Order: sequence, then C-alpha cells, then structure tokens
Amino acid sequence: MKNNAFIESQKQFDWAAKQLNLDKKLRTSLRYPQNFIQKRLIIRGDDGRIKTFTAFRSQYNNALGPFKGGLRFHPEETADTVRALSAWMTWKCSLTGLPLGGGKGGVVCNPKKLSEKELEKISKAYAKKFAKHFGPWKDIPAPDVYTNSQTMAWMLEAYEQSMGISAPGTFTGKPIELGGHEGRTEATGLGVVIAAREAMKHFGMNPKKSTVIIQGFGNVGQYTAKHFEKLGLKIIGYSDSSGAIFNKNGIKFEDALEFKIKNKSLRKFPKSEAMSNEKLLEQNCDILVPAALENVITEKNADKIKAKIIAEGANGPTTVKADEILYNNSIFVIPDLLCNAGGVVGSYFEWVQNNSGENWTLKKYNTELDKVLTNAFQTVVKTYETERDIKMRQAAYLVAVKRVADAMKLRGRV
Repeated sequence: MKNNAFIESQKQFDWAAKQLNLDKKLRTSLRYPQNFIQKRLIIRGDDGRIKTFTAFRSQYNNALGPFKGGLRFHPEETADTVRALSAWMTWKCSLTGLPLGGGKGGVVCNPKKLSEKELEKISKAYAKKFAKHFGPWKDIPAPDVYTNSQTMAWMLEAYEQSMGISAPGTFTGKPIELGGHEGRTEATGLGVVIAAREAMKHFGMNPKKSTVIIQGFGNVGQYTAKHFEKLGLKIIGYSDSSGAIFNKNGIKFEDALEFKIKNKSLRKFPKSEAMSNEKLLEQNCDILVPAALENVITEKNADKIKAKIIAEGANGPTTVKADEILYNNSIFVIPDLLCNAGGVVGSYFEWVQNNSGENWTLKKYNTELDKVLTNAFQTVVKTYETERDIKMRQAAYLVAVKRVADAMKLRGRV
C-alpha cells in the first residue's frame, strides 16, 4: 500500500515542532491547511457527452505572504496528496526566504486521454470555479505535473474574464507573451543542479569525474540533465513512465531528448540497457535525482540505493523511514524543500516583475536564482553541522518551520 503523502508531511513537521518546542495551539494550527476547497468541474467532451472532474485547492499557510503553489492534472490525484504538497510548498517558500505562503491544486483527470480542447475547457472551468480564492495578493497558482504555460494562459484568461480585471500576477509559469519569463521553464531543473553543485563542493567532488542518474524525464528531469551536462557530469541513466534506460558509459541528453520527442517515450533507446524505474534507482552513481512523483524511495528499497548524493527533484520522493536508512548508510540527501525550490523562486521573480512592471534579463534572472538557492543551501548546511545527529531534511525543516512559526506569533494568530 502506498504511503499517505500528507501523513508523511505531518511526521516531518512534528519532528521540527518538537525540536523547536512549539506550543500545542501553534503546532496544531501548522499541521493542517488553513483552507481546503473541493469542487466539481463539468465540461462537454469532444464526443458531446458531459464529463465531470474532481478538483482541489489547498491553501496551507499565508503567514509569510500570499499562498503560492502549482496545479497538477493527474489521474491518481488525491485530496491528501494536494494537502501534503501545499505543506511542502509552505516550508519551501519559507526556507528560501520568499515573502510567500504555500498552496497546491489538483484535478483528477488523465491528460493523455483528453484532447487539447478538453484540457482548455478543464483549465478554464477550474479558474472560474476557484476565481474568488485566487489573486496576485491572495493565491498564485503555477504549472506542475501535466500542466504547463498554456494551461496557465487559459486559466489567466478565464480568471480575468470572471473577475473583470487584468491581473497577470495571479498566475506564474505563463507564456512570455503574457508576462512570463524565459527563465521560468528551466528554473526547477537548474535549481536542482545548483543545489547538487553546492553539495559536490561540500564534499570536494569533481563534477567531471561524477555520474548522475535521473528518474523522470519531464520538465524537471530534462533541464536537470541539460545543466548537469554543462557542469561536465556524465549522465548514465534516465527514465520516464515507460521504463528506464542505463549505460555506464553515458547517454547524451540531446540524444535522449531527440529520441523521446520522436518516439514519445525512452523505451527501446539504442545502446542502453532497459530496466524498470525501480531498478534504475539501485544502480551505482554519484548523484541520484528522483524527479518523478512522491514516495519512490521507501523502506523497501532504501538499503539498495548506492548513490553518494540524492538530489530530490520531485516533491516527497523519500519516505520518513527511508530517510533514516539513507542517513545510516551515509547517503547525503538534498531535501525537496531545498533541492527543487528553483521553480517557486523563479515563479516569485515572475510575480515580482508582473506586479512592478520590471523586465529582467535572463542573465539577471538566473544570477538571482543562483544567489537565493546557494544562500539557502549554506543556511541549511550550517544548521545541519551545528545541530547534533540530524539529517539535512531535518535541518531544512528547523529553518523553515521556525520562520513560519515566528510569523504566526508576530501576527498574533496564536
């Protein structure tokens, strides 16, 4: 049975709350979303039939600023997954020092079985149904699993029509023509590489003599691969939903991407060993990047992981019990709160520009991204080395939870 992501997120928070000695009322308040909204979306499909979809938005905490978080379309989406992701977004924004809170949304649907017109209808229906809960100073959605800049464009249009205003800052990850930024698409993957680069520096590792395995070949996995190659690392394994490919001599990113685009999957990629996603995680490498979905590293396979560093490109890929095993095996985990925060940091930059009228160059955008994430990494490592016998994830939680808790106290919410 799959671990409940929300329960996992609560366990992680509970540890930090205990270490920080938070009072009972504050602790209880921070264990659950401030608001959780569930609605039904109704559209007419291409075949003329009425189709109904369940939709969620979890607004976890806004003590530091407006709710901020992605929106995913996924056939296995659940209320608890959305709650967990909104909690992680809260701690992620806090950890990186952003003036934002955490939120997350989801629609239970299978995008692979829907036409573009049907996806447009679902996107616009979602934005209209949740319009009163959104706004540039209230709640700011962004793309996530199986959503993209086009999704945000449809939602922005529906939101502005519903509210009778122009407010591009309500959504981030938009097309450039609608106020997005060219750096946003690569920000999460680039952020993973920035965090991994700092970890390699910490351990004195030579990037040109290091190997990487990337599980997941969507937006995050692809741009992680692209920027790892720029650093000189050799990528020896990739995977997508069809399975995994492995070659200890390396697989060039451009070759894998070209094959994926042409064949719609990595399956049957030439000059590579085919294997399952699960087996790929267990191969020898210096850096392992789980960049797919949550709960892929558990107590069942954690002992089989051979990487020196795990860079969590996905949200919640490692369970609490697995974390303990990895720690005991001296595997250094860069937690999701820190490792994949490039996306929300990049979204923050887009939001800042939308609300100020500025227009940053790509160089400034990426330079600022590097500064924020490098500073966050150093802050977490300092806590990690100062406190006794704690994991990097716990160090990240101590920093993040304390900032939100302090904001709650200053506001008099407890």
